[in-house]
Amino acid sequence: MNNNTETSQTIDSLTTFATEHALNVAVILGLALVARRFSYVLISRVIRKTLKPDHFRTKRDEKLREDTLISTINAGVRAIIWILTGMLLLSEFGVDIAPLIAGAGVAGVALGFGAQSMVKDFLAGLFILTENQYRVGDVVEINQGVSGVVEQVSLRSTILRDLDGMVHHIPNGIIEIATNMTMDYANVNLDIGVGYDTDIEKLEKVINKIGQSMAEDEEFKDLVQEPPHFLRVNNFGDSSIEIKIVGKTAPMKQWQVKGELRKRIKIAFDKNGIEIPFPQMVVHKAKSTKK
Repeated sequence: MNNNTETSQTIDSLTTFATEHALNVAVILGLALVARRFSYVLISRVIRKTLKPDHFRTKRDEKLREDTLISTINAGVRAIIWILTGMLLLSEFGVDIAPLIAGAGVAGVALGFGAQSMVKDFLAGLFILTENQYRVGDVVEINQGVSGVVEQVSLRSTILRDLDGMVHHIPNGIIEIATNMTMDYANVNLDIGVGYDTDIEKLEKVINKIGQSMAEDEEFKDLVQEPPHFLRVNNFGDSSIEIKIVGKTAPMKQWQVKGELRKRIKIAFDKNGIEIPFPQMVVHKAKSTKK
């Protein structure tokens, strides 16, 4: 009998609580979702209208800069919205949030002393964004080690995805060298070895013709900003003469252009009898001193 009474009282209490608070909880969560969506749209429009197109060399540079700022600012606004939502929900459930706010202030002071690395990360992230060192969508190499496409930049960290699909989370505070491989334009920088009996003047004409044909090709003319061309004899190796080929491409297109360039060079060299030699070793046999 007592168990039935207690169960009935519990159900009544839950029903009363749900009746009194369910609507308010739903309204708070609904407003949070609306505020999240509205803030994203507002921030996106403000950023895209504020940034002046004449400050960027290409439309791509403008879009990458806009996407990076939108992503970073939205992350901060999203965190604020959900923190406020959590505090409103706690208040709705009868929790006094005043001590929590006061405690957060004390905890903030303590963290200021204890979490110096986090402060360093935030300051470094601020400089990355204001100096436009790299943007979401750029290909970068961090500290001459990890490289990949930038998927996200926040004030605290940078997220890269490499060619193997692995995602790297890098605190901004430890970034000493950030090499942006796709800012404004990219270069073709290719070294190829040819045989010592190669006619260098003929070789130069063949390479320049290949580069020019790529610049005029419908598939590659928008990717090639400066046709790949013979630059110089770069070195005399053990078994080959090393030549350097350079050119200029659109951002992120240098790998595609270099791959096609290598293919065309091999075909052209075969047609013109230009050898790409294998490494060779000359062995001298010592004369025997025995009689």
